[in-house]
Amino acid sequence: MASAQSLNQILADFQAKRAETMPADKLKINVDQRRRLVETADRSAFVKAGDHIESFDLTEVDAGPLSLEAILKNGPLVLIFFRFAGCPACNIALPYYDQYLAPELRRLRSTLVGVSPQVPDRLRHIKERHNLDFLIATDTDNQLARRFGILYSFDEPSRRASIESGSPIGEVTGTGTWELPMPAAIVIDRTGTVRFADVSPDWLVRTEPGDIIATVREISERAAA
Repeated sequence: MASAQSLNQILADFQAKRAETMPADKLKINVDQRRRLVETADRSAFVKAGDHIESFDLTEVDAGPLSLEAILKNGPLVLIFFRFAGCPACNIALPYYDQYLAPELRRLRSTLVGVSPQVPDRLRHIKERHNLDFLIATDTDNQLARRFGILYSFDEPSRRASIESGSPIGEVTGTGTWELPMPAAIVIDRTGTVRFADVSPDWLVRTEPGDIIATVREISERAAA
């Protein structure tokens, strides 16, 4: 499905506007943390195409328990890891995926699941806010994100800013920790094999829908053949 503007251009425009209004000290903390993650992320640990994924469970905010095996009975699985319901970039990316990714995945009989460590009662807000027409699920204790090698922890300036805000991130997510997943898009075929994996240490860079759709379409075409 074509779009007038790419997701990453929308995110870049958002950051440019925010840079005009955000206090300079807070902007620097944000920019420095993202730059540091890009520079230091252990990409060798990231989940990658060809990996075989063992069983895992998630908790959908409305439907409850989700298992890998149950999802794959219906077709390929697309996981979109995001930070938490109040993350500004996530509130841009998930509605975009709802518009430009979810409909085509439904046509291809693939299941789309947005994944965050935030507890279900709080995570539900982003699904309701945007009336998202795909699954939103909790990765309890970051278990799956840890297996996929995509976790990061707030650096010290970010921790101080989070505490000073009166809402430390561990309280916001309900996890009690400083860890969040890096944004990631992962496609798993019905054999449990990763066919596509894209991880972004910078949370203002996200996977474009077309890259995901192309992989799922290839899986479907091979299955049909």
